[in-house]
Amino acid sequence: MTIRVGSWSVRLAPRALITGAALLVLACAVSVAALATGEYTVPVPDIVAAVLGQGPPVAELIVGKLRAPRVVTGLLVGAAFGLSGAIFQSLTRNPLGSPDFIGFTAGASTGGIIAVVAGGSAMTIAGGALAGCVVTAVLVYALAYRGGVQGYRLVLVGIGANALLLAVNSYLLTRANINDAATAGAWLTGSLSGRGWDHALPVALALAVLLPMCAYVSRPMRMIEMGDDAAKAMGIKVEAVRAVAIAAGVLLSGVATAAAGPVIFVALAAPQLARRLTRSPGVTMGASALTGAVLLTAADLAAQRLLAPTQLPVGVLTAAIGGTYLVLLLRKERH
Repeated sequence: MTIRVGSWSVRLAPRALITGAALLVLACAVSVAALATGEYTVPVPDIVAAVLGQGPPVAELIVGKLRAPRVVTGLLVGAAFGLSGAIFQSLTRNPLGSPDFIGFTAGASTGGIIAVVAGGSAMTIAGGALAGCVVTAVLVYALAYRGGVQGYRLVLVGIGANALLLAVNSYLLTRANINDAATAGAWLTGSLSGRGWDHALPVALALAVLLPMCAYVSRPMRMIEMGDDAAKAMGIKVEAVRAVAIAAGVLLSGVATAAAGPVIFVALAAPQLARRLTRSPGVTMGASALTGAVLLTAADLAAQRLLAPTQLPVGVLTAAIGGTYLVLLLRKERH
C-alpha cells in the first residue's frame, strides 16, 4: 500500500502495521502489569490517576517514584538495543551481527569497569560505558576498513575484538579490590533495579535524536542489503550511509548500556523476532525497536515476580532466554 503526498510517497506494509500495533499494545499491557503488581498491588484506575497526578498519595509514590522510572527505562533501553541490533544485522547481513557479538557491548563494559575501579559515581560509570563503546567501534571500523567495510569483515574483526575485550575485563576485575570487583560484577550482569528518571531521560533524548537519523538511512540500508554494487548502481552513497548507520547503532548501544548495564541478547533476538513477525525480507527497524522494548520489560517483570521475594537481575534472564534462542538459530542455519 503506497500513500502519496505531493512529490512524496510512502510505502506501508499492512502486516508490518498490524504487527507494530500489536507490539505497542503488548508493551502497554506489560507496563501496566509491572506498575500494578508487586508487594503492594495498585489497581489500574489508581495507576491512571497517579500518572495524571490525581491519585492517592501511596499510589503516586509507588507508581511515580518507584515503578514508573524502572518501567520507562526498560522500555527505552529495550528499544535502543533492538534498534541497534537491527542496524548491525542489516549492515552485516548476518543474524549474529549484533553489538553483543561484535565487541561494542564488551567495549562499553570495559569503560564501565575502568570507571568503577577509578572510584567513579553512577554518572561517571555511564559516561565510561558510552566512551568505551564509541572507542571500540572506531577501532573495529578502522581495522575492518579495506576500501570500504564489508559485513563479513566487520563481524570477524568484531568477534576478535569482543574476545580480546572480555579478556581485558576479566583482568581488570582480578586486579580490582574486592569492593570494586563486586560493584563492577553487579553492573556487568545488567539490571534495571534502582533506575530512576535520571537514567531514563538520557536514553529518551538519544532516541529522540537518533530515531530520525535511523529513519533517514533505513531505505538506503535496504538497498545495501542487496549488495554494494547494486546499491551504487541505484545512486546510493554506500560508505556514507554505512558510516551514519554505524554511528547511530553505536550510540544507541552505548547509551542503553550506560543506563542499564550490558544486558545481552536483546539486540540479537529482537530484530530476528520482529522479522519473523512481520514476515519482512529484511530487518525492520520500527518493529525491532518495539520488540526489544517488549522483550526487556517482560523479562524484567518476570525476573521480579517469578522468584519473589528474590529478584534476579534482568541480564540473567535475558542471557538464559537469549542463549536458548541462539542455539535454535544456529541449528536452523545449519539446516
